[in-house]
Amino acid sequence: MDIFTIGFTKKNAETFFNFIKASNVSTLLDVRLNNVSQLAGFAKRDDLKFFLKELCGTEYIHTPELAPTKDMLSLYKKGEMPWEKYEDKFLNLMSQRQIEKTVKPTLLDHGCLLCSEHEPTYAIGA
Repeated sequence: MDIFTIGFTKKNAETFFNFIKASNVSTLLDVRLNNVSQLAGFAKRDDLKFFLKELCGTEYIHTPELAPTKDMLSLYKKGEMPWEKYEDKFLNLMSQRQIEKTVKPTLLDHGCLLCSEHEPTYAIGA
């Protein structure tokens, strides 16, 4: 099973959609809490859904159940919560939400999780 991640910041549309197309992403799972922000440019929900389908043949699904809470994310971004605590809280949140029952594995196969960050915040094994 191939699962990708991508952020839209610091990327132009060409770079973003070329990655999606070259990776044969079948479904883009938008995990952003706010997917209609004016700052999102080409990555606003309705525009993104259209461009993905037309340019890449990729489906778009908003999956905020895979996102942290606003408070949790805010504390982490401000540096008021270390990664280890954030990770623990996030995994507990996923468990409480029972995402294994709501997010079907078929969505993840050749799926891509979209966030707003430019690069991964934390890499496993780093």
